Amino acid sequence: MRHYLNFEEKLKPLEMRIAEIGRFYDINDPYYAKEVESLRKRISKTEREIYSDLTNWQRLQLSRHVNRPHTLDYVHNLFTDFTELHGDRNFRDDPAVVAGFARFGDTPVAVIGHQKGKDLREMSARNFGMANPDGYRKAMRVMDMANRWNKPIITFIDTPGAFPGIGAEERGQAEAIASSIYFMFSLVVPVICVVIGEGGSGGALAIGVGNKVLMLENANYAVISPEGCAAILWRDDAKGPQLAAEALKPTAYDLLKLKVIDEIIKEPFGGAHRDWEHTFINAGEVLGKHLKETIQLPGDKLKQARYDKFRKMGIFEERK
Repeated sequence: MRHYLNFEEKLKPLEMRIAEIGRFYDINDPYYAKEVESLRKRISKTEREIYSDLTNWQRLQLSRHVNRPHTLDYVHNLFTDFTELHGDRNFRDDPAVVAGFARFGDTPVAVIGHQKGKDLREMSARNFGMANPDGYRKAMRVMDMANRWNKPIITFIDTPGAFPGIGAEERGQAEAIASSIYFMFSLVVPVICVVIGEGGSGGALAIGVGNKVLMLENANYAVISPEGCAAILWRDDAKGPQLAAEALKPTAYDLLKLKVIDEIIKEPFGGAHRDWEHTFINAGEVLGKHLKETIQLPGDKLKQARYDKFRKMGIFEERK
């Protein structure tokens, strides 16, 4: 079932009417075919009005869209022979993180990513993509295997942040995130990270230390959510998040200018949630290009390049 955001509501009656015609009538009948053609023209015009000049806040909402493809959707459409591994060999398996081995074309790779879920039941089971420390330890376990077996690592980032629950803190959430970041800097295989939806704080960065960091056009990547930022700075639940979204500069276009990411993966007009097929095609092309570039480099150069990349981020000013 398609979900519509507030600023997409104008599309709902038009698309529902087309669906109704397809369900109850003969769409090839000249009378209905003419109506469908007229509706599609109105949809195209409405899409241009809605999506041509999106604000940062609207892009953030698109990054959270419930119909947006998640990690397992990319895995099943871009990879073959996926074998998922479970458990951190310490406490339990965390369903908020999926990890395993697959083939990208002819190349065997490790695949790791946050998984939010498609409906309320799956979202609840996967904790809305908010990983516990067990998830990050599972990710490190798979990364260690890939490193020993000389397999490139591809990560998909899509989380509002690491889970802040009591159990997670008791089992060392901060330590698990820090250890994962530290471990990724030591890897001697290519690491490519793709932000496909939300990239929230340390929960995202824990699997985000890559030789190449790619980002879908309407994804977002920030140290804190706009809601959290607004609550701290302005204590405003109304306009605060919109102001914070502009100030944080969390969009792909902002982060490309700041050299936090390496390339933007274009989404179909209107967002990934409206056209999965072309989203996967675009993601596969960009991912394949960067994998081909990095796979040629020796391990010591990959490790040093990853370190240099993150050390160069940011602008620093020394004062006496």
